[in-house]
Amino acid sequence: MGRRNKTPNRILRLPLFLLIWSVASLAMWVPAAHALALNDHQTSRAFFYTGILGLFLVTLAGLSLGNRVPRYGMPGQLLSLLATFVILPLFLAVPVQESLRNTSFLNAYFDMVSAVTTTGADIYADPGRLPPSVHLWRAMVAWLGGLLMWISASAVLAPLSLGGFEVTARGEPGGGSAAHSQIQDVDPKRRLIEIALTLGPVYAGLTTVLWILLMITGETPLVGMGHAMSILATSGISAVGGVENAASGIGGEMVMFLFMFFALSRLTFSDDTVTVGSGRLDKDPEFRTGLLIIVGMPLLLILWHWFRTFEVGAHSEPVQALRSFWGGLFTVMSFLSTTGFESADWQTTREWSGLQTPGMILLGLSVIGGGVATTAGGVKLLRVYALYLNGMREMERLVHPSSVSGEGSGNKRIQRNGAFVAWIFFMLFALSLALISIALSAVGSDFEHSLILAIAALATTGPLTEIAGNAPIVLTSLAPAAKLILCFAMVLGRLETLAIIALLSPNFWRS
Repeated sequence: MGRRNKTPNRILRLPLFLLIWSVASLAMWVPAAHALALNDHQTSRAFFYTGILGLFLVTLAGLSLGNRVPRYGMPGQLLSLLATFVILPLFLAVPVQESLRNTSFLNAYFDMVSAVTTTGADIYADPGRLPPSVHLWRAMVAWLGGLLMWISASAVLAPLSLGGFEVTARGEPGGGSAAHSQIQDVDPKRRLIEIALTLGPVYAGLTTVLWILLMITGETPLVGMGHAMSILATSGISAVGGVENAASGIGGEMVMFLFMFFALSRLTFSDDTVTVGSGRLDKDPEFRTGLLIIVGMPLLLILWHWFRTFEVGAHSEPVQALRSFWGGLFTVMSFLSTTGFESADWQTTREWSGLQTPGMILLGLSVIGGGVATTAGGVKLLRVYALYLNGMREMERLVHPSSVSGEGSGNKRIQRNGAFVAWIFFMLFALSLALISIALSAVGSDFEHSLILAIAALATTGPLTEIAGNAPIVLTSLAPAAKLILCFAMVLGRLETLAIIALLSPNFWRS
């Protein structure tokens, strides 16, 4: 009995990176079993034996470490996250290359970095090139990457005041609750596991419900599972090249639209990060800002159409108007949440509104991004809201220089210097965007493609490469150096610049 209890404790004492590696190794047996059921023995063997190899290496590493306890707490967990996004894809790419045979390891590595960071930049433009089990594996890796961010947001980033929490009241010295101050004294590994046991079933349950609803609307099981995983992880990975090619039609789009709301605010599924102010969803500034953008942008496109048709005396068909509105509503929601799915009616929206540069709108939505502590990328809605409050305050001071601003109920979640911190992050994001664009241009990409690729990577919205430009960007044609630059940008966009700077700071480790 005592030995039985010691075994789980010994496993939990392993470094976080080894635990994640072991989960990824076990997950490989799912596509292995799927491929075996389809009589695709080559793909099945690739995933099965790679999974065994991964467990073997984890066991060796665990035995070599013995009972040694990692020296660092929270900084060590953050370093494990970085290793997950940079080193682990080297292992995840092995069965992909073995299954395809006709692809380079760099392409497979790029694809796995894109998946685990929930970017979803599809380097294999033709879905028919990949076996069904590889499609399943790509969706699973992105789904697990999204789950990792769900958990890490509360267990790692929140205590360190990173990932958007530096803007919140809990990121202000003395601004957190008493419970939050006690987190620092809790074993980071134990806290992460507790949060995983709490949020993991919620994440899996929501994915299962969405999968069932998609199959009810007429979707095939494999495609439905892939789209369900992509929506919850905001990865935009699809086995059929996007939802516009799916069998579920507009019914499936409506179901997916509802589940995208989980990317607008963490309060849609948990209040574990709320320490100050109300935990009500209707009072959440992120959720309200997201709703304003989602509804406001399609309405602006409709008004633009009416202004154009009013001048020439043309009349609009109600059905076409509704299809145009839905196409705009779904696509705006999709890119704001950094999922990147395009509605089947998006083309109708473009034609009906006379929109000449849809790519600029989608790029802007992706840069804004979703909510803090969600799977979405981008600058994040809370930072945008903090900048908005500061802008309104500055306009008020122009009219009333001696006025004193009081904190209302709507911004209790934001600390007093939240706008300043948000502005710093925005400048770092812009600087990163400029440097990555320059680096891509230096290795052979033109300016337009460099800008789109940089935004797609930093905002973790890979489908931008297909629809933001005049023509889709063929990722396989990029130079090897460009692919490595994009891998770095995707990791930077997932962990964010402030986290990378913190890891490079000696004071951060000493503290």
